Parts: sequence; structure tokens; C-alpha cells
Amino acid sequence: MNLLFLQYPTCSTCKKAKKWLDENKISYRDRPIKEQNPSQEELRAWHKKSGLPLKRFFNTSGAVYREAGLKDKLPSMTVEEQFRLLATDGMLVKRPLLIGEDFVLVGFKEDEWKEALKI
Repeated sequence: MNLLFLQYPTCSTCKKAKKWLDENKISYRDRPIKEQNPSQEELRAWHKKSGLPLKRFFNTSGAVYREAGLKDKLPSMTVEEQFRLLATDGMLVKRPLLIGEDFVLVGFKEDEWKEALKI
């Protein structure tokens, strides 16, 4: 299985997810989300594959989100504007992300990950 794991090294949820992947001997390609921010094209593809609302891709508890006042701005933004915004800063993107051939997992919920990875 070819998995891409996007994470921020100091994020406690990312650390927990990485530990879980390692303990379950699941191989993945690690990508730091801050240094290698997802592109608009990647975000569009992942969003489509995930079946989730685009808002789920925003790190709503992050400082960048709060400081920019995005809670109030997002509802009036177009989908294209939201993709452009997400692609500007990896810290705006909810993490960790686990991208597989036929799934995208946003955030770490062990049960969801077990189901997607058939563990």
C-alpha cells in the first residue's frame, strides 16, 4: 500500500497517529505539512476522494485560523477561494492527513484508520 502521511512534528495528535502507524507496521511516506504545504491541486483531489465537507480540511483550532478570523470569513468564501487559502499555509490544514489510493483520512480517529487500513 502506498500511503502518504502529512503531519506537523510537534502536533500531539500527529505524534499519536505516527506511533500508531509504526506500531501496526504500516509503511508510509512522511511529509511535513508546514515545509511541504499541499498544493491546490492536491487539496482538490484529496477533498473529492475524502467525501468530506471542505471545512473539515481546515485546522479550526489552529492559531493561523483564529488570527485570520476565518470562522466568520469562510461561509462567504467560494470553494475556489477556500482551496487557494488552504494552499497558502500548511498550518491552516487539519492534520494529520493519511492519503491512500482510495481514501483520505483527516485527523486521527483510530477506528476510522483501522477500518480504512483493514486492520
